[in-house]
Amino acid sequence: MKRSKSSFHAMALTSAIVSHLAGGPLAGVFIGKWIDDLLSTAPTFLIIGLFLGLGAGTYGTIHLVRTYSGDD
Repeated sequence: MKRSKSSFHAMALTSAIVSHLAGGPLAGVFIGKWIDDLLSTAPTFLIIGLFLGLGAGTYGTIHLVRTYSGDD
């Protein structure tokens, strides 16, 4: 039973990491595109949103892994 629980924890951690790394940039791109459409500034805010999303996703992943491993 212990091994099965550990496997589910590993799958949960993996899916959380993937959602942080994919969700942050996607949200940044969509928000940046939306602001670009409002202000008619071609790809400026899309690029800013992409970089902010990458940063947020990376930070969230590092925080998650540190919390999970007990280093926090």
